[in-house]
Amino acid sequence: PEVDPREQGGLLDVTVSPNFAEDRRVFWTYSKPMGGGQVATAAAQGLLSADGTELTEVGDIFVQNPPSPSPMHYGSRVLVGPDGAIYVTTGEHSAAPARELAQDPEATWGKIMRISQDGAQIWTLGHRNVQGAIFDGQGRLWVSEMGPLGGDELNLIDQGTNYGWPVVSYGLNYDGSPVGSGEPRAEGFAEPVYYWDPVIAPGGMDVYEGSLFPDWQGDILIGGLQAEGLVRVKLDGDRVVGEERVLPGLGRARDVEELPDGSLLILMDEGTIQRVTPG
Repeated sequence: PEVDPREQGGLLDVTVSPNFAEDRRVFWTYSKPMGGGQVATAAAQGLLSADGTELTEVGDIFVQNPPSPSPMHYGSRVLVGPDGAIYVTTGEHSAAPARELAQDPEATWGKIMRISQDGAQIWTLGHRNVQGAIFDGQGRLWVSEMGPLGGDELNLIDQGTNYGWPVVSYGLNYDGSPVGSGEPRAEGFAEPVYYWDPVIAPGGMDVYEGSLFPDWQGDILIGGLQAEGLVRVKLDGDRVVGEERVLPGLGRARDVEELPDGSLLILMDEGTIQRVTPG
């Protein structure tokens, strides 16, 4: 499909069906041009040929509504849930006052969407720009969310929950003014499990389940753009009990994924991939 590459737009994320070896189904997100200079976060699917050179039966499965004139804050993570549904994160396109649509139940800005054969539904709302999402071994959905000036968040996702943006935040607007109510919390909005101030600029994430780094079992690993390395978040159930900066000074880490042997691949912002093993 046609892509709008301006600013933060482009081809944004990709994943495959759990049965990819048999069905060859690929899912991806991208910035979709909507005419008149407007854009939307979109998710599409297609079938990849056996030789990996061609996609067929390509079509959108979700297009954000309404479109936006701002090519920023697309969100755009796509993943397959343990229930077989497709989950897509959307951003609120950054610009005030339109970012208030993150609180609008009729708009799909600043939401996590669940897409099934029955169509797309809003799963959660009140998000700014979720760029990391992963289901853990218990089937729980964790997301990392970029905050403004301070206030990056780690959230545990619960259907129907409102995560507060842009009414409450632990950060400030970039000009130093308060966000929304000026309060970090309020009744009716979920608290983040953890937040960062100053920010780490969290990108993609994974839950470590391998054996090469036994002390990391069950911990969340996040690529940090501002942190310039890997951020390890130690969990005890649904509580954060520790944090470690791994490979500080590595550079702007965009995403992280565990390989079957327990080693890690880190996607860097400039497009290189680093493999991490013990020692």
